[in-house]
Formats: sequence, structure tokens, C-alpha cells
Amino acid sequence: MTIIGYGEDALTLWALKQRISKILNKFQDKTSVSDCLIFYRPSFGRHSKANSSVFGEFDAVIASKGNIYLIESKWDNLSEFNNEEFTLREEQTLRHKIFSWYLTHWSKKYSDNWQSFISEHQKDFKIKNKTIAPKDSLLSRNLEFILNKIHEHCKVVSENNIKNVLLFFYDSEKSKPPTKTNDAFKLIPINYEKEIKDNFVTLYSDLG
Repeated sequence: MTIIGYGEDALTLWALKQRISKILNKFQDKTSVSDCLIFYRPSFGRHSKANSSVFGEFDAVIASKGNIYLIESKWDNLSEFNNEEFTLREEQTLRHKIFSWYLTHWSKKYSDNWQSFISEHQKDFKIKNKTIAPKDSLLSRNLEFILNKIHEHCKVVSENNIKNVLLFFYDSEKSKPPTKTNDAFKLIPINYEKEIKDNFVTLYSDLG
């Protein structure tokens, strides 16, 4: 069996399989790759809407033993890219602020009792044009599952060990990766030039 993918999502999945150590090394994280918990494209509502609780999708969330990495992925789109700076949009950076808030306010005591979480933290949720996830919503169920998994996996969850990451995929034969992005983000360029063939990347093959 062979699995072949195209574009930004495929490159992200490839990086999660083959380049996790590069991400960890950028933060001097000594966690073994095998000890990482990875969520691929976790959904918190498809679009981030004003005056609502949904806030979109990360490309990935990685929990090591020491840090939680919130991942946005971008690529050169198979064309020349030479911009020094790549800036994420406000709704993308807002997603990181919202999920970081949930991570730092969550506790295992709220498991199966989202209403208790709302009651204790409703006044603390002061994020522009957003509301806390309502009880029994798909969003609250998704959040509770992922928050519990991360808190079980990591010894400590705090503002200090939540890391915002921009993965920028580029073909070194055509492009140069940016060197600057939003202040709260760590930019990690990943060269896919050797992995791409006719614009596609092989994600899995048992053909040798």
C-alpha cells in the first residue's frame, strides 16, 4: 500500500511523521519522539466567528513531556517565495490565545462536568468577541477530550510551556523561507525539496 498526499496538509502530516525531532530541538526539548502525543488537525469549529465560541482548527498540537506546541503550517505553494516576513492573520493568532486559556484553566476535576468549568471560569474568559464553549456542545466535547489527554500526558501545563509554532514548508530549489513572523511565534522552516515528486509527497509506502 502507498499513500500519497498533496499540499499543506500532506506536508504537515509528513512532518509529524518525519520531522518532530526538528521541532523539539528548536526548543531544546529532550523528550523522545516516541513519548510525544500528537493531534493532527484537531477541530474547534471550522471557522472562527465573532461573538461565538468556535475558534477554528490547528494544523497540529504536539504534547511532549515538557511542552505543548500549537502548530500553524504554511507553505510556498510550489512557487517562488522570497519574502523576509510571513505574518499570520488575527483569527489564527486568536486561536492560540483561546486554546492557551483553556489549557491553563482546565483541571481533571472538571471531567464530565463542563458546567462546573463554565461556572468557575466564565468571568475569567475575556477574549475579544468570543464566548466560552457551551455545555453539551460539540466544541466542549472536543475540548474536554483533548484537554484531558494533554493534562494526563504532561507533568505541568502553564503559560511557560505552551509554545506557538509556525512551520513553513519550502522547496529550496525555488524558495527561501521567511525569517520573521508574529512576535509570539517560533518560526521553523522545513525544506521539502527532497520529499516532493511531481508536486506530491509520499506519506506511507510498504513497497520499499
